[in-house]
Amino acid sequence: MIKHFLQDYLSIVLVSCLLVSSSVLAEDNTVEKPLVAIFAGGCFWCMEPPFDALPGVISTISGYTGGHTENPTYREVSNGKTGYLEAIQVTYDPAKVSYEKLLEVFWHNIDPFDDDGQFCDKGDQYKAAIFYQDENEKQLAEASKIEIQKKLLDKSIVTSIKPAGKFYPAEDYHQDYYQKNPTSYKFYRFTCGRDHRLSQIWDE
Repeated sequence: MIKHFLQDYLSIVLVSCLLVSSSVLAEDNTVEKPLVAIFAGGCFWCMEPPFDALPGVISTISGYTGGHTENPTYREVSNGKTGYLEAIQVTYDPAKVSYEKLLEVFWHNIDPFDDDGQFCDKGDQYKAAIFYQDENEKQLAEASKIEIQKKLLDKSIVTSIKPAGKFYPAEDYHQDYYQKNPTSYKFYRFTCGRDHRLSQIWDE
């Protein structure tokens, strides 16, 4: 009698453990993995801070994308002949921040009317662009562009929406430049007129 009771008890415990394990595994499988978004908005130093300040963003990396050579260097990209744009790669937690929110931050940190570059930096390497990685990102990017155009009716938005290609991280001294060199970063940002122009576009 006791033997049968113990066997039944152990069976119940085993089944309960299996159910709990299955539940934990199911929960683990529903955890969303970090995603990556790529944006170009002129000087990549200036695009890192607004995304770094956004809850849900895990990291930002300055780099180059959209070009046609292997392992581009800053000197090569800055001559404007490689096809690369200065860009940032944003790694984020989709459970905490949406791609739509990233798009909102992107738009409010660029001049969407400038087809020659961004702010004081001119040339193809400084043009603004959204690089989508799948059809969903493409649709969201295009929808956001339409909404921005509705708000900014005075000029046509020229910001590109392009399929993402390979992203090359920039040299180490470019990473987190605004944190490593705050004085020179602030001086550059001020003299480039970035914040003044952004306030003209978005505050009005």
